[in-house]
Amino acid sequence: MRHDKTDAAATEVASKHRSIVYPKPDGTLSFDRMSSVSLSNTNHAENQPAHLKLLDPSTPLRINLPKFGEPARLYCPAGVFEVLYPSEGAGCPRFVINAQNCVHCKTCDIKDPSQNIVWTTPEGGGGPNYPNM
Repeated sequence: MRHDKTDAAATEVASKHRSIVYPKPDGTLSFDRMSSVSLSNTNHAENQPAHLKLLDPSTPLRINLPKFGEPARLYCPAGVFEVLYPSEGAGCPRFVINAQNCVHCKTCDIKDPSQNIVWTTPEGGGGPNYPNM
């Protein structure tokens, strides 16, 4: 696909698209995200500084969720970004970054429509460890 925009600028508003309902992973041909992240042997030291930051912490819920359906929760292959809704519908949703799951693909840095996610190189020795590569 060729276009004259960045991937972030090419993201269309959610109202132009139907929601995709994916089948549950079957454990044979398809697998859940966390099992796949586990296979990457991702390792981050608990005390290292966060390598995923938001320029404006309000942007995911104020702009990206209503306009784009918060695509970070969908395009991240490792399930790093989540929108958590309180039970019983009481309270406001929260945007959560599970940086410990990051496999350092930089998709968030490239695809975020608001260009609000800043990916910086983590401390050495962390990240995925693919032993057969």
